Amino acid sequence: MKKRLFTPGPTPVPENVMLRMAAPIIHHRNPEFMEILTRVHEDLKYLFRTTQPVVVLSCSGTGGMEASVASLFKSGEKVITVNAGKFGERWGQLVRVFTGNCVEEKVQWGTAIQPERMAELLKEHPDAKGVCLTHSETSTGTAADIKALCALIREKSDALILVDGITAIGAHEFHFDDWGADICITGSQKGLMMPPGLALVAISERAQDIINAHTHTQQFYLSLKKALKAHSAEDTPFTPAVSLVIGLDEALQMIKAEGIENIWKRHESLAAACRQGCSALGMKLFSNSPSFAVTPVWLPEGVDWSAFNKALKNKNGITVAAGQDEYKGKIFRVSHLGYYDELDMLTVIGGLERALKDINFDFEIGAGVSAVQKAFLGN
Repeated sequence: MKKRLFTPGPTPVPENVMLRMAAPIIHHRNPEFMEILTRVHEDLKYLFRTTQPVVVLSCSGTGGMEASVASLFKSGEKVITVNAGKFGERWGQLVRVFTGNCVEEKVQWGTAIQPERMAELLKEHPDAKGVCLTHSETSTGTAADIKALCALIREKSDALILVDGITAIGAHEFHFDDWGADICITGSQKGLMMPPGLALVAISERAQDIINAHTHTQQFYLSLKKALKAHSAEDTPFTPAVSLVIGLDEALQMIKAEGIENIWKRHESLAAACRQGCSALGMKLFSNSPSFAVTPVWLPEGVDWSAFNKALKNKNGITVAAGQDEYKGKIFRVSHLGYYDELDMLTVIGGLERALKDINFDFEIGAGVSAVQKAFLGN
């Protein structure tokens, strides 16, 4: 049975990327690797839509988040975080560890913070040194209006803007420079179509100034100050994940060949078709501000998650993501982030139909697949 991965990280890895990574290892300080790293640095600017440096860290996306908080803020400095899901919650956890002064705004899961509420928070906390946002909340499949939020924060505050773009970059339109973000992070195992192991962090000029001026020593390995210094010499401060960087070079060539604007449109189209397919099967969508990276769906009443997941995985070879925290066993999440196309959406919705039939859920056979087909052919 062919196994098919529909989780929002790790996501499927293209064959040519895997082949590049399977080549004999090379040393990270020789000219061959330096040439690859230089090209990766330049192509990451294209991905993030920036002229500023994007550093490559050998860690997960959470490592990039930690490096950003630890490198930018001092103990006691106030930082506003938005918790609209598991990963927005993580911003707050990091701020508490490194500054001890977190203003956490909790938002109902499946919804996004509105600019009006952000304006109130900035008015209530004019001394905030930073605001931490999540563009695409992976746990809830919910997208925030980062463009509007960045514009508002820039207008009303001097706070640094940190964006978790881990499942947004490569799926949602994003312009680092034009929108005024100071930090944006993504991970290799998401829209970049890579295995886990790399965090990519875009850093604005004013964030660079603060990082380089800081003399505190709250970090060593995950130091953006060290990463920026090495980046200026087209190098890394420590031994990088060499094979992953080589694979990233290949993945970025694929992204450039397709064109970032086309990739944004593809993700929007796949997400819309997936939602229509699930709805046609009588399943209710979870988010009221849906992400283009992942679609969360309520399990139908009376459907047991364990039985449904077993039928989906063991009989159809399809792996989707479960719900998290209080939504575990209540929702599941279908990814369309990265290396997916229209036929993949037909496949996963067809798989959902087969699994639902196996557990005797009542629905019109073919309704989901038909809805997906109509969504694509209608476009």
